Amino acid sequence: MAERFAYYGINSNLISYLTGPLGQSTATAAENANALSVAEGGHKPCVQAFGADQFDGQDPEECKAKSSFFNWWYFGMCGAITVTLVVLTYIQDNLSWGLGFGIPCLVMVFALILFLLGTFTYRFCVTSEEISPFVRIGQVFLKAARNWRITSLSLSVEGESQGFLPCQGSQEFKFLNKALLAPEGSKEGGNGCSVREVEEAKAFLRLFPIWATCLVYGIVFAQSSTVFTKQGATMDRSISPSLELPAASLQSVVTLSIVVFIPIYDRILVPIARAITSRPSGITMLQRIGIGILLSTVSMCIAAAVEMKRLEMAQEYGLVDKPEATIPMSVIWMIPQYLILGVSESLTMVGLQEFFYDQVPNQLKSTGLALYLSILGIGSFLSSFLISVIDKATSRHGHQSWFSDNLNKGHLDYFYWLLAGLSAIALTAYLYFAKSYVYNRGGSNI
Repeated sequence: MAERFAYYGINSNLISYLTGPLGQSTATAAENANALSVAEGGHKPCVQAFGADQFDGQDPEECKAKSSFFNWWYFGMCGAITVTLVVLTYIQDNLSWGLGFGIPCLVMVFALILFLLGTFTYRFCVTSEEISPFVRIGQVFLKAARNWRITSLSLSVEGESQGFLPCQGSQEFKFLNKALLAPEGSKEGGNGCSVREVEEAKAFLRLFPIWATCLVYGIVFAQSSTVFTKQGATMDRSISPSLELPAASLQSVVTLSIVVFIPIYDRILVPIARAITSRPSGITMLQRIGIGILLSTVSMCIAAAVEMKRLEMAQEYGLVDKPEATIPMSVIWMIPQYLILGVSESLTMVGLQEFFYDQVPNQLKSTGLALYLSILGIGSFLSSFLISVIDKATSRHGHQSWFSDNLNKGHLDYFYWLLAGLSAIALTAYLYFAKSYVYNRGGSNI
């Protein structure tokens, strides 16, 4: 399944690159961006869920393949991004915009045909549930709220008299156990929720501490295509006397590191870890995410150290008041922060995909993956908000903002150190919740 969707990455990334080409009106660019948003909104949460549904989680061999699916799906997407950044942007810049659009159009037609040819081989999940999972979960909260006066002792006594024990399943979120009883004073629909429905609601609630503590990672993730690029634009990017590397192309280092690391992880590291832990995925999903967050913190520390060196060089060569001048410091210094962030992305992003797919109720797989995507979306908004607040706070009383137009007078290093500190705090909170997290469907604790 993974290779069938890899083509989508070529088209989506090219369109996002082309939302404002020369000669294209702002309205047309906005229409392209809106169309892309609608397409990705329908595609991204569903394609991974549908692809993972092709594997039988009860079969040991397919369970291993299912874990690898998320690795190779992300590998395909990043490979497509690399092709876009290296090949298609060159065609667009040097040959023709029409050809730049035409190639991904033909690729998408081929991908659609390939996808449709597999229609008769796909597995489709058939459910006999008549009630929507959203309705079932909502009923649990509603009935628990209506029974808020019931004490734990009363719940235990009444529960035993009706033939069930509230202590079944997880002991987290005990207030939801009140939904096991019929709401007080109810005449119609007076039955309480089943134990399975209550545990389903608890499983959904358990996801939110993990989701919330990963938001800082979403902020860090946003920097590679924004602040990193601005930092790199001030440095020496010459490859030869006649060739200069565009600052934005540094982002390809992230995708290249992902393309290189994922096969190493899936084919070498996972089998080694599997032999030690006896788990199909080698390490748990939460362990994988935690390692990725740790590496993103390291990446921010390296970025801060590089920026401190860049400011030192600007001071040494008397370029502080010359924002247009190139700092005599090779952009190669930035490669480590991009590489480590790419490895971090390989671990955290794929881990989040698998985690939110696996841990939501069966009928909410695409919703779980939408939760994963929301970490990136909200993280981008939080990044913009944080930068705005810091810019206003640090530019008061005539002081230079950390994000001054003249970066030689700014302090991106302070911003990177701040993100590293926030990441360390978020990682500590994440480890606390991950350590106590109870996996749904018999998974292992971290």
